[in-house]
Amino acid sequence: MILDSIDKKLLFLLQSDSKKTTKELSLKLNLSVTAVYERIKKLEREGIIDKYVVLVNRSKVEKGFVVFCHLKLIQHTKEFIAKFESEVVKLKEVMECHHVSGDYDYILKIVVKDMEAYREFLVTKLTTLQHIGSTHSTFMISEVKSTTVVDI
Repeated sequence: MILDSIDKKLLFLLQSDSKKTTKELSLKLNLSVTAVYERIKKLEREGIIDKYVVLVNRSKVEKGFVVFCHLKLIQHTKEFIAKFESEVVKLKEVMECHHVSGDYDYILKIVVKDMEAYREFLVTKLTTLQHIGSTHSTFMISEVKSTTVVDI
């Protein structure tokens, strides 16, 4: 699907606030409510709009301690990678897991209450996964930028 300028503006508006009504969006885009509705449905059908979510303020729910954990596997076999990935996705503290190039194999973004909770997670969950060779933890001091808006 080729996105025109209206699609791009519509996506920006929805990414900024997905609770906007089709009427509100139609006023901003100078389109009819029906035209906006049809564009949104097409973007959903094409998989460009993947899902709608609520972003939670982590500090308000005692999950304000953010850790980036760099992780190495002991070997890079297909079996070890598949096993690790199938297990790490089950850990609720892991918000993101990225398979990366460089000195480490994975970078995990982990959110917990505090340092004590991170230690508990590390000892009882993360390091019990098979095939982990080493970990290196970096703790967030402050969040300078965090966005979910993809510039199109």
